[in-house]
Amino acid sequence: MRRSVVIVGSGFAGLCMAIRLAEQGRDDFVVLEKADTLGGTWRDNTYPGCACDVQSHLYSFSFAPNPNWTRMFARQEEIRAYLEDLADRYRLRDRIRYGVTVTGAEYDAESGGWTVHTERSASGTSIDTAGGETIDCRFVVWGTGALHEPSVPEIDGLERFDGTVFHSAHWDHGHDLTGEKVAVIGTGASAIQFVPPVAERAAELTLFQRTPPWILPKVDRPISAAERWAFRAFPALQRLYRAAIYARLEARVVGFRNPALMAGLELLAKLHIRRAVADPELRRALTPDYTLGCKRVLISNDYYPALTRDNVNVVTDGIVRVTERGVVTADGAEHEVDTIIFGTGFKVADAFAQLAIVGRDGVKLTDAWRDGAEAHLGTTVAGFPNLFVLVGPNTGLSHSSMVYMIESQVAYVLDCLDLLDRRGARALDTRPERQAAYNAELREKLAGGVWQRGGCRSWYLDENGVNRTLWPDFTFRFRGRTRHADPADLVLTP
Repeated sequence: MRRSVVIVGSGFAGLCMAIRLAEQGRDDFVVLEKADTLGGTWRDNTYPGCACDVQSHLYSFSFAPNPNWTRMFARQEEIRAYLEDLADRYRLRDRIRYGVTVTGAEYDAESGGWTVHTERSASGTSIDTAGGETIDCRFVVWGTGALHEPSVPEIDGLERFDGTVFHSAHWDHGHDLTGEKVAVIGTGASAIQFVPPVAERAAELTLFQRTPPWILPKVDRPISAAERWAFRAFPALQRLYRAAIYARLEARVVGFRNPALMAGLELLAKLHIRRAVADPELRRALTPDYTLGCKRVLISNDYYPALTRDNVNVVTDGIVRVTERGVVTADGAEHEVDTIIFGTGFKVADAFAQLAIVGRDGVKLTDAWRDGAEAHLGTTVAGFPNLFVLVGPNTGLSHSSMVYMIESQVAYVLDCLDLLDRRGARALDTRPERQAAYNAELREKLAGGVWQRGGCRSWYLDENGVNRTLWPDFTFRFRGRTRHADPADLVLTP
């Protein structure tokens, strides 16, 4: 099978790439999706309370605004419906092959293209024959993002536990938590959303907290029918509203780049704790000892009140092991539980570790990234021609919408394709020295920010303490750099 472009993943990134290719008349593409439906992280994460922590009108495509959002911060079901609507609106259904897992890809210098290896996914229900085959293509666009491989810590004895165990990204909806003793391990973005509804159903909930997060109030509310009508009737009004949200979020960058300026937000966060938690001992346990922004800043109005319930207990002692009946902590106590739920996030640094992606001269991507993942503009990787990575290294955000970054990267990919057409070239690669210079610039900007100087260890950092996750500047500057492909950064194969 021969295609011009293979897109891997059908979340925001994959769909954006597909839409833009179709709009440009580049119709010879296929989207490969390992699951049996589209949606990416908004398909996989269905835990109680799941919602976005970026305002709805910004967490959507600028070219496909949704005037019908019902809340300031959309919930999972509504975001998933938005993505499904996009697939219908842009007639992408026939371009997506479900139940197909990409296991690797190899670049062929002679043809200037890629051979993509696939296999049938265990959950796939599609009868398409692509699974288990190889697909030859000119370009590969990797659009799976980094938040798709759940991270479960290695805890001694976990396999011996007699109860139920699952990760928040694989929520067991068939398991009734009513009246159970539930252990929640982890206090990340997912945990603070599902802890309140689980606490209402469980007989007891024990939250095992290693490091408390900074949490700010969530300025959420329903969007009235009158507001939705106004956005439909006057699209410019919605664009203006989106721009106001964008500008307000961008202002946060100043604080992230200058940790001393975070004191005001820290005071707001501490007042948020004080208003909800009367017990001084619990307040101390929930108050971080690092600078706000060093780890991901969370927003919630019901998390702290949930922790004050009579049936909820916060444990800060480290976990030593799991027994058949429960969780043992460093103080020697055994906490008997019926169910263990992990809210421990995703394997961001190892997102590509299981893939056999082989570039020019037989170099594997895992070897090229042995000392840490890096790319040029987070999108191309030296030595891997005609491969584009969406939501790649150092494109993550701690202050604004990833959808904005995805649109910027897709525009860059399209300009690269146009450049190849204009020059009559068959392949495009990044110059190693330009990639190195770009990443040295990133390291310098990150070094002075709160992510490195805030006094914490976060999933933003790899095992060597290097931040290979975040973009450390205003997003409009990233858009400016990705608006056009600079031929000086690239090597074109005639």
